[in-house]
Amino acid sequence: MTFAGLVLHNLSTRRLRSALTAVAVAIAVMAVITLSVVTKSLQASAANVLQLGNADFIVAQKSVADVLTSTVTTDQLHRIASTPGVGSAVGVFVGTVDLNATNPIFLEIGVDPAQLAAFGVHVVSGRAYAADARDEIMLGWQAAQDLHVRAGGRLKVGTLTYTVVGIYSLNQVFGNTASMFPLTTLQALTRKPGTLTLAAVKVRPGANITAVMARIERDNPSLAAVRLASQFGRVDRNLQFLNAAQTGAQIIALVIGVIIVMNTMLLSFVERIREFGLLRAVGWSRGRLLSLVMSEALLISLIGAAVGVALSFALTTGLQHASLRGVLDAQYSPGVFGTALYTAVAIGLIAALYPSLRAALLRPGAALRRE
Repeated sequence: MTFAGLVLHNLSTRRLRSALTAVAVAIAVMAVITLSVVTKSLQASAANVLQLGNADFIVAQKSVADVLTSTVTTDQLHRIASTPGVGSAVGVFVGTVDLNATNPIFLEIGVDPAQLAAFGVHVVSGRAYAADARDEIMLGWQAAQDLHVRAGGRLKVGTLTYTVVGIYSLNQVFGNTASMFPLTTLQALTRKPGTLTLAAVKVRPGANITAVMARIERDNPSLAAVRLASQFGRVDRNLQFLNAAQTGAQIIALVIGVIIVMNTMLLSFVERIREFGLLRAVGWSRGRLLSLVMSEALLISLIGAAVGVALSFALTTGLQHASLRGVLDAQYSPGVFGTALYTAVAIGLIAALYPSLRAALLRPGAALRRE
């Protein structure tokens, strides 16, 4: 029998234990992959709020728990707009509403109609709302399709019903699934008159974006200018908390997986002491015996990785269509499958290291005498 055949034979003769060990690896892999996918997807959703519009960068309140609680005053907006190198600074108010079961976190964007072009809004059907309109809104084209509403139709948002006067495109996926209100109307609805969530800044041609951002932060100490995804944590601590929670939970999942698999491998070692002693007696080297146990653990881990990815996909899909509907847009990149493979291999090899060393160091005579 070949070495590979012996590995398969050993696992097939202990099907239940091998299956349970693979399940332990699968659960750990599922936890790691699901946490990674959900965290990255939620971060992308939060970052998309900060990338709305046609801006080179956004300015928001520094280190708030949630970017939607950011406060930028009109005085600060005027200072930003007058900063050398700034071409335009659009004041934006952002809120959310539980629209229906399919859209529990529906984005509301308030922008003055005179600044829609500067914000990057293109009206593709109907017209823009009036500055002082109390019952007019626009919908992103994707939201209009999902809600089956056309320009001229009616839409109930919260307790009020609005006329959808136009359908717009913002050249940004998250914005196209949202609604837009006259700025003063949305501020009044949320009882925050004169308050903005962020400023969308476009620099003049030829201006140094980094230098302009630095000037704005120097003149407005409570604000932070954000351009890159890696900077989003400066204005939304939730993104930092998500990263920390993901790392901590993944470590716990790995430790639990290693402990469970190691316990199973140790039980298997105790049961197979005479077998290992016989292999040593017929001439197997310590290295070959070590390779046998490690190979068995590695094969079980690979099976567990495949099952874990499938379980993660099912769990993430459930979250996407249930409690995180409208917020989570799960994306499985090639790196996700690499993470599953690394996780499974790490669990298998670490968990099998001690049992395999004990098997390799057995004395043939003592092992064969063991009852």
